[in-house]
Amino acid sequence: MAPCHVVKCCQRGLSWIPVIFINLVVCWSYYAYVVELCIYTISNTEEQVIYLLVFHVFFFMFIWSYWKTIISKPASPSKEFCLPKVDKELYEKEENPEAQQEILKRVARNLPIYTRTGSGAIRYCDRCQLIKPDRCHHCSTCDRVNNCVGFSNYKFFVLFLAYSMLYCVYIAATVLQYFIKFWTNHLPDTHAKFHVLFLFFVAAMFFISILSLFSYHLWLVGKNRTTIEAFRAPVFRNGPDKNGFTLGFRKNVTQVFGDQKKCWCLPIYSSLGDGYTFPTRLVNADSEQGNAEHQAIKCTVDGQTNPRPLSESQNHLLGNDMHSEEQKDSSPTNIEVCQPVSITMENES
Repeated sequence: MAPCHVVKCCQRGLSWIPVIFINLVVCWSYYAYVVELCIYTISNTEEQVIYLLVFHVFFFMFIWSYWKTIISKPASPSKEFCLPKVDKELYEKEENPEAQQEILKRVARNLPIYTRTGSGAIRYCDRCQLIKPDRCHHCSTCDRVNNCVGFSNYKFFVLFLAYSMLYCVYIAATVLQYFIKFWTNHLPDTHAKFHVLFLFFVAAMFFISILSLFSYHLWLVGKNRTTIEAFRAPVFRNGPDKNGFTLGFRKNVTQVFGDQKKCWCLPIYSSLGDGYTFPTRLVNADSEQGNAEHQAIKCTVDGQTNPRPLSESQNHLLGNDMHSEEQKDSSPTNIEVCQPVSITMENES
């Protein structure tokens, strides 16, 4: 047991190396920009003040969003997805996969489960011994933040990428003229020369490396997809559908960043939803239920329907657009397409 414990401690320690490296680079960039560039190189006081003020805004937002991404804990599936003791014992004793699926289907009838495995089976995690909520999986740790990026910190992660890009762009843009002066020997050879030259190269290099990742995640936000769903479409009862969770560009963005635009640029939690349920447009409202905004949702699993109320945040996310679509066209066809009235479970763990 002791060697395993030592190995795990070593792995935890090594996993912080990328974070430590990034923080060391950021600390050096702060020193190089504030001290070597603004204090020792720039002689104009007004230019110094402006450069420092803007720099500290980007620096603060970058550090804030970065550490919010690191310290935000990913959520885990709730206890309702665990098999009851009796069903769990039956499942473990049963050797026939088909019989095991029947047990899982019986339990899943009380859960808002819409996605399946590629073969159409109920998704079950043998490691955690629970039925997998929709969009839930064992994710790998992102090296940049030493944390899983999921529902609870995805907004922070996107903001971290955005502010790191702005931080690098601002440094490269303001350092460029002094980089050229040092490079062409229009400024005297001082100890600041190395820092200024290297600062420009590092900022440009990090900007290029982050640009593609940031663009990719903006695309994911606009499409309302996880990284796994981008490579493999989620499978619903009617088959795979890569756009199963998309609600339209505006609502997709709102689901991640919230409905208060003043909070979009701040790394504070404002995402819509509870982390356990996600709207999907693939399950239509029952015509006898009336307005889905004020009624329960029917969770359909193998022909069984179970009412489950919308959460307040989901009502807020879906309600406005449902009303606007109803006003535009009250025909049954358009109502069926535009009323997203189902939910799926849990953020990615």
